[in-house]
Amino acid sequence: MAIESPREECGVFGIYNTKDQVAESIYFGLFALQHRGQESAGITTSDLSDIYSVSDLGLISNVFKPEDIEKLKGNIGIGHTRYSTTGSNLKENAQPFNVYGANGELSFAHNGNVINSFELRERLLSEYDIQFKTSTDSEILALLYANAVGKNWLERSNYCMRLVKGAYSLVMMTKDTLIGVRDPLGIRPLCLGKMDDAWVLSSESAALAHIGAEFVREIENGETVVINKNGIESKKFNSAPKKHSLCLFEQIYFARPDSMINGTITYESRVKMGAALAKEHPVDADVVIGVPDAAIPASIGYAKESKIEYAEGLIRNRYVGRTFIYPDQRLRELGVKTKFNVLKNVIENKKIILVDDSIVRGTTTSRVLQLLREAGAAEVHMRVSSPPIISPCYFGVDMGTNEELIANNFDVENIKKIIGADSLGFLSLDNLLESVNSTNGDYCRACFTGNYPIPIQLDFDKYQFEKSRKK
Repeated sequence: MAIESPREECGVFGIYNTKDQVAESIYFGLFALQHRGQESAGITTSDLSDIYSVSDLGLISNVFKPEDIEKLKGNIGIGHTRYSTTGSNLKENAQPFNVYGANGELSFAHNGNVINSFELRERLLSEYDIQFKTSTDSEILALLYANAVGKNWLERSNYCMRLVKGAYSLVMMTKDTLIGVRDPLGIRPLCLGKMDDAWVLSSESAALAHIGAEFVREIENGETVVINKNGIESKKFNSAPKKHSLCLFEQIYFARPDSMINGTITYESRVKMGAALAKEHPVDADVVIGVPDAAIPASIGYAKESKIEYAEGLIRNRYVGRTFIYPDQRLRELGVKTKFNVLKNVIENKKIILVDDSIVRGTTTSRVLQLLREAGAAEVHMRVSSPPIISPCYFGVDMGTNEELIANNFDVENIKKIIGADSLGFLSLDNLLESVNSTNGDYCRACFTGNYPIPIQLDFDKYQFEKSRKK
């Protein structure tokens, strides 16, 4: 966890196994995806005749008890861990959803954000007698698939892709079939794994290893995968671009360091980011420290390239809640002090290079720099392994509004003064793209440039459906 980074999206996971029960494997797979969302979790399974579901607010370890896993019977199942990007953190919004439509019962889990969800909701209301139970874009997408036109799920998915705009990696399930979908732009990740007699779908490859599955490949942008007793079948949306627009923050922060993203292990990409940052923004200092956990590989890369000693100067207390939820300034400041402990003997009287993966609002960053000053740091030089964030994300990442983004309102020199650093350097976009082995057009970099891969609704509100209910 960095000092302050964009809030995670969601994690999805699914298994089709011809022989064994799947609930326990999904449970452990979700553990490996817990970093992608901590608000709610759920698992749905099928034994070919009935569907079983458990979901609730909270961490995976709190939601599921041993008796819950036992009652989740069947050889097919999907799981979800959530951070809300549309709709509040309410129990009714916990996924997977079970919906009914012209195509029967469908269980549904979604990572991403649909930017034309209000338009799709109105379409469903006008064409079908539907009572929406949640305030999320995910339920709208689920009901669209449940009522989609087509002879099979490959045709139905293509029908939906023609209508839906935005980011969506999906795992869906009927009583006898597992389905995976990645949107035509490929903004959010999804991969395929194999384990003995089972096929596995996961947001990240790291979760595959947790259950003993092998990584097969990443699902392509615009691809739908259907798995059932007949085997595995896939089809790519005929209007999908040749290259995906994967979210760059998967490489910078979201994905686990041991996950394969766009053909590379993210740990290696982050080390390269740090090395590039050292070349681009060198500074004379005594020690390099990173903000736990996501910025550690970049700080190691910076230290190796600069030949400056690397040390752990900040120790993170992993059991402290998020400081952004605290109701007043005094409690937020106390939260930062309990979230990080400074190793004074590493910091005192030293010139420090502090590496983080991003600066969003700047408020928490300034408090951590203050902690280093209080511990006796002679100088604190801030280095960031991504460019300044100047635009919000509308594709499944909650990083704030234009007004809240510090780099949208101030230049680097003023940000340096605001956070209280002796110097400040951001990694350039060109060096970032080189660090992740990018070719032209294969990443969404809108938060750094303001240029979105598709037209977006600038006044999007994650609580729009709840507000419309109250009118």
